[in-house]
Amino acid sequence: MNSTLLQRWQQVNQKIAEACAASNSESVTLLAVSKTKPVEMIVELAEAGQVHFGENYLQEATEKMAQIKALSACSPKTRNIVWHYIGHIQRNKTKEIAENFDWVHTIEREIIAKRLNDQRAEGLDKLNVLVQVNIDNEDSKSGCLPSELDTLITTIKSYKKLNVRGLMIIPSKEGTDAFERTKVLFDKIRLNHTELTQWDTLSMGMSGDMAQAIANGSTMVRVGSAIFGARE
Repeated sequence: MNSTLLQRWQQVNQKIAEACAASNSESVTLLAVSKTKPVEMIVELAEAGQVHFGENYLQEATEKMAQIKALSACSPKTRNIVWHYIGHIQRNKTKEIAENFDWVHTIEREIIAKRLNDQRAEGLDKLNVLVQVNIDNEDSKSGCLPSELDTLITTIKSYKKLNVRGLMIIPSKEGTDAFERTKVLFDKIRLNHTELTQWDTLSMGMSGDMAQAIANGSTMVRVGSAIFGARE
């Protein structure tokens, strides 16, 4: 048992609870970002009760999924894992993403949404999706612009195999009011699209700024290094 890993995970959960109490937030989902980290760490956390895991790299993720599936008889709690794809989406990767993940955080274009919808296998639950917004209009970041958001949401909500749940951002490192502006966008979509009965997720905040994100309405924080340690 990796006591350091579990200790860090518990500390992150405590910080989330404190931030929720300080901002009167009902609940925030912890997404453990496990990219580049070994399967053993994921299994350890799953056995301790962590449910949501985020991966950025498709091949790495599917290899981990296969290994964990083979271990499920020995580690039954791994069957409860909910997988989130949080990396950039290439058109030639949409089929594997649609087949293997429960959530996708990084839709930024109509063509990607359509391909995920068309390639989601029959019999699977709807794919939960978030629209990534380039909230600070950075050339180095993916995401649709705020001015494009309403049109993209209107398109995505028509796809029968997708369940559009909210927004995701990666704010500028320079520090802006990105969290506040994203919450305004989120609330505006809720008002303009009342038929979106599960419009409930704001994925924003990471290891260094999760308390600030929660204070501004985040419902899901993506935490990697604070749980798993620094990446090589």
